[in-house]
Amino acid sequence: MVTTVLRAGPLRSSHCYAMSLASIGLCIGLWIRAKTVDQEERGNAERRALFVGLWPPMFWLIGDSLARHE
Repeated sequence: MVTTVLRAGPLRSSHCYAMSLASIGLCIGLWIRAKTVDQEERGNAERRALFVGLWPPMFWLIGDSLARHE
């Protein structure tokens, strides 16, 4: 049911795969940036990087679901 709603829009499986790879790059970038901030802000910056690091599997699985129903 959810895939039929997603397929009605312009979102395709290749878009989800690209978002998954882009979020991996964003996570790595945020993690590297977290090492450059001072100690008071480092915890917040690392949590932000870890939060973004949770996105790739979700985007990849949504892309797999869309590819299976194409």
